[in-house]
Amino acid sequence: MIVRAGTDADASAAARLHAAAIREGFLSSLGPRFLTRLYRRMVRDPGSFVLVAEEDGAVIGHAAATESVGRLYRRFLVRDGVVAGIATAPQLLSQWRSVLETLRYPSGNDDLPEAELLAVAVDAGPRGRGVGRALVAAAREELLRRGVSDARVVVAADNEPALRLYTSSGFRPSASIEVHAHTTSQVLTWS
Repeated sequence: MIVRAGTDADASAAARLHAAAIREGFLSSLGPRFLTRLYRRMVRDPGSFVLVAEEDGAVIGHAAATESVGRLYRRFLVRDGVVAGIATAPQLLSQWRSVLETLRYPSGNDDLPEAELLAVAVDAGPRGRGVGRALVAAAREELLRRGVSDARVVVAADNEPALRLYTSSGFRPSASIEVHAHTTSQVLTWS
């Protein structure tokens, strides 16, 4: 297995993995076209990145991170918002509250690090073989290389496998929040 920087060509694989492995939040419900556009923006964004784990030429996992969630969301809205909105209009309209909650999320977290590990997803077959741990370690290294010395990750409070992965990778519980109404998430940080 190798871990490398993701490219535009990896955006659809990252979207597929996200939709299959990450069920909490509402991004998965927006479908593969929206997620592919979002991951393509993260690859292209100077303050964000996507890493992929590859085995025998196939993408088996990915991690995505950003130096600033707010800046990433603003760039996505400006550069991709119209096309992404048209492609997913029915889902966005039916889940307008979740859209507003997601857009509002970065604000009000001034006591938490601005940088965030946004997603880690591993294909079902290689789970349990250390792929997620390797991706988290590589994401931390890339953030450090960029001069980011602390970051957060937000996980559904009942997602025990993810909580174990992040705590064993050096993240520590820091806060409980509700990004979406009536859904508690745990914020873990490292510094």
